[in-house]
Amino acid sequence: MSKVLVLYYSSYGHVETMAQAAAEGARSGGATVVIKRVPETAPLDVAKSMHYKLDQAAPVARIEELADYDAIIIGTPTRFGRISSQMATFLDQAGGLWLRGALNGKVGAAFTSTATQHGGQETTLFSVITNLLHLGLIIVGLPYSFQGQMTLAEISGTSPYGASTIAGGKGERAPSANELDGARFQGKLVAETATKLFG
Repeated sequence: MSKVLVLYYSSYGHVETMAQAAAEGARSGGATVVIKRVPETAPLDVAKSMHYKLDQAAPVARIEELADYDAIIIGTPTRFGRISSQMATFLDQAGGLWLRGALNGKVGAAFTSTATQHGGQETTLFSVITNLLHLGLIIVGLPYSFQGQMTLAEISGTSPYGASTIAGGKGERAPSANELDGARFQGKLVAETATKLFG
């Protein structure tokens, strides 16, 4: 049974919700799953004034833990078309893991949230994937076998590079059923791939 870490950063809860769906998918693929988040780097008074969701249930991860898992699924909101500073700060601490090759050959995947339909979903996914490739992980995206990403019936996130959701300019839109299904599909595929590799 493979061990999967769903590691995320979420300011307002959208990525947190997607993380839970990715974890559901990984569990359905037969994996043991842990959900953790990266530390908040914004000062507490700033986070409160911006109405960040500070009561998230997931425990805070330590960088050394990443080596304990067969697969890592990373979720982060978009910040001007790229990875959030909170996730970047966390991954910037992975030099020791990189030096030891501790993550070489493990499975990696990415998911994200943007305010708008063309707000940088794919560039953010690529910025996560770039980090994962440098650390030696094998990337699993969201293939077109997930038919939900072909829909024209509604506005929806998702791309072949990973699951995603559209939050709205004021964070007013929750992840849709289709977007959550995409996260579940990707999570299951990650788990199944890790099981094929690691038994």
